[in-house]
Amino acid sequence: MKVAPLDLAALLARLDPQAPLAERHLWLIALLDWVRGARDSVPASLGRVQLLIDAVEARHDVRARLQAWWAALVETVDVTTLLADFGFAPRTALVSELAERLRRKLLPSSPETIDASELFTLALPSAFDAQWLGALHEEQLERLVALLADGEGHTTRWQKTLLDAITYCAGQILSTGYAPELRLRMSEAAREAQPFHALIRDVESLRVEVLHGLRTRDRLDESAQRLRERLDACRSAASTVYAHFEDNGISVGLVFRLRQLRVRILRVRELLECVLSPTPAVSAARLLAHLVQVGQERRSLRALLAANSSLLAAKVAERSAETGEHYITRTRGEYFAMVRNAAGGGAVMAFTTLLKFALYALALSAFWGGFVAGINYAASFVLIQLLHFTVATKQPAMTAPAMAAKLKDIDSDSGVAEFVDKVTYLVRSQVAAVLGNVLVVFPAVLGLTALWALATGGPAISEKSAEQVLDSLHLLGPSLLFAAFTGVLLFASSIIAGWTENWFVLHRLDSAMRYNPRITRLLGAARAARWVRFLRDNLSGLAANISLGFMLGLVPAFASFFGLGLDVRHVTLSTGQLAAAAASLGPDVLSHPAFWWAVATLPLLGALNVSVSFYLAFLLALRAQNVTGVERARIYAAVRARLRSKPLSFFVPGRQDN
Repeated sequence: MKVAPLDLAALLARLDPQAPLAERHLWLIALLDWVRGARDSVPASLGRVQLLIDAVEARHDVRARLQAWWAALVETVDVTTLLADFGFAPRTALVSELAERLRRKLLPSSPETIDASELFTLALPSAFDAQWLGALHEEQLERLVALLADGEGHTTRWQKTLLDAITYCAGQILSTGYAPELRLRMSEAAREAQPFHALIRDVESLRVEVLHGLRTRDRLDESAQRLRERLDACRSAASTVYAHFEDNGISVGLVFRLRQLRVRILRVRELLECVLSPTPAVSAARLLAHLVQVGQERRSLRALLAANSSLLAAKVAERSAETGEHYITRTRGEYFAMVRNAAGGGAVMAFTTLLKFALYALALSAFWGGFVAGINYAASFVLIQLLHFTVATKQPAMTAPAMAAKLKDIDSDSGVAEFVDKVTYLVRSQVAAVLGNVLVVFPAVLGLTALWALATGGPAISEKSAEQVLDSLHLLGPSLLFAAFTGVLLFASSIIAGWTENWFVLHRLDSAMRYNPRITRLLGAARAARWVRFLRDNLSGLAANISLGFMLGLVPAFASFFGLGLDVRHVTLSTGQLAAAAASLGPDVLSHPAFWWAVATLPLLGALNVSVSFYLAFLLALRAQNVTGVERARIYAAVRARLRSKPLSFFVPGRQDN
């Protein structure tokens, strides 16, 4: 890209080292904007840098003004803080860092600043800056250094700046390593080794060897190697905290601090390489290019949340996978046990359906109507859990992580065959659960409404309510969209379940309940122990069931407040509602087209409930467990082959499945 010399001439004419702070910084921002141009060609940007060098070298007055401007810049703005702190959170809490990034996105920054990090972000805001900075030639860099510096001791000043930055970083590393929430979670061997204690001493030893006039290269190399080993020891000690997470739950805040510690250690290594580099100008340009990339990540909300929640997502997926294994039937005995459990769940949901109509009759406001409906759903789901029954749509979000974990083992034909076996088991388990729910809830509701009619002499619901049910379940209406939305809620309940269990383990509430003096005095030691065992075994399910119940009740109420018109369609509840409507309308309902449209909707509701929740949980599990490089075509071909050879195996177990 050809740039008119007048542009550069105008920039150089505006160069005034005596200008106010904001104007001096605005000149730098304008100059770098001219260098990057349209941000589409690195060679063009390098050409503009060469043009700048040639123009300044040709005019002694401009060179003098540029050196005076540079001297004012380095005296006003502390470059050390840029090298040591840029890209790191000023606070150690994830929430405060999230708020800081959001503020930077929404509010503009001022060039009237002595904060080197803020000026750096304004001057080099584009990812393209990292490209052209990294591509600068050594000859160009040496000439730039000669233009900016006065030629006396600039190398020593640069080394002092780097060493100061290393000292600042080391202080932060030491502070984090001494933090009790990390230190107490390190392994015993890491605590006994005390790798953080001598870090500052090693940094000061390096400073002496770099700046001492009579140093020898051997002593310098030895000091640098000692610091590298110290940093590796600190990093290894911090990494032992992750092993503690495996057994004791994950804290997103602690993960954030660990990641900050790891990146600071890497920053010290980068600064150390710059100190020891035989070509300081080249190493400085590469460091600045890296800082530009760091700045891009520093502004990203998505990167912050993804990096610091990945371990929590992995733990949630892992706990869901452990639970999900219990929902996958393999043998005929397990299959028919699933049918029986689902039938029990359908029977309970019949009472839930009729109680829902009774609550509607109270004509409560939207919020309180949704709240009592949520209590009805949550109580029913919890009762089903305690009776060891099954609600079909609760399974997919739990079984998906178990399926994703199996993808790690697909590296051979036997691994593919084993995965297809598990797909077969999963599909027919879902079929058994859905059929068990639906085929029982429909006649159960019919029976309960018949008993109600015998006892009261009238139908359980009015004819108008029955027609509204048929209309709401019409295949051509929004029911399928609502069923997919219900799948999202089912997935959300599984996330809440995994997070709750992780929170329970992280804060060691089982130990607190078992040994806390006030609790043991209130409950007694034996009863406290029983409560602990019960919560450890059932907390995840209780959290899932209660959260799902209230989401099914309250989310439509909140959606209507915002005019979204969202509703929920749960296949078991919808089947029960259809049965109640049919009982109210009598045998003539069979000649009613709306009834058959609603009947046709039911299998699609079940399919969407199941598939959406499974798909979302499966995606989360794939990312959390770092499953990549899966040969999808190979798996699809194997599944199609199984469908052709044994289609019934996806619905009922064969005689060989014993």
